[in-house]
Amino acid sequence: MKLSKKAPKWNKFVFFRIFSFIIIISGLSFTADNLFKFSKGFFATGNDGYISAADTLDMETNDETKNKVISKASDDDSKNTGSDDTALYPVRPTMGENIGELYIPKKDATLPIYEGTNEDELEKGVGHFAESVLPGENDNTVLAGHRDTVFRKLGKVGKGDLLIVRTSAGEFKYKVKKVRIVDKEDRTVIVPKPGATLTVSTCYPFDYIGSAPKRYILVAYLADETLN
Repeated sequence: MKLSKKAPKWNKFVFFRIFSFIIIISGLSFTADNLFKFSKGFFATGNDGYISAADTLDMETNDETKNKVISKASDDDSKNTGSDDTALYPVRPTMGENIGELYIPKKDATLPIYEGTNEDELEKGVGHFAESVLPGENDNTVLAGHRDTVFRKLGKVGKGDLLIVRTSAGEFKYKVKKVRIVDKEDRTVIVPKPGATLTVSTCYPFDYIGSAPKRYILVAYLADETLN
């Protein structure tokens, strides 16, 4: 009789040990998987995954959207701010060239702008999406930067704030009209606009560890200009 009473207790003990072992193994597997994903994203960029700041602006752009942007940019030499028929930029910049600076009064920050949104340009400052129009021209001028460097406080800039771009063509003051938070795969940030527009993009959330899943977007419209 004693053996029959002890058997259930022993079975419960064995079951508990096996169940605990399964839970521990599952936990270790989940942790290892996430650690691998994080390390992969970190070391792939060498910058905590922030290379993805330009993901919405690079060669991943779908063909339909990209073709729309290219068709607009192909007429850049004849573009102007409205009344003047003279092209703002007679000579188009080359990849990696410094094309001006972005001044953000809210942050009291002056940031260099380079042609292109590859990592080489983004390591030095703000990148200009080469297939978008240049600052001051009609249509959509797109700029991108890393959230841990040039745009680490961009979240404090919002509706009504100014973004001032200075280039060889002059000084262009844009006023932020809209703040958007979109998925990193959203390509609507680079679509053509009917008037002179400045779109500024960076990764979001700002404190996210690894490759951020979203983008923080400032959409601003040309409010004033002083041509050189």
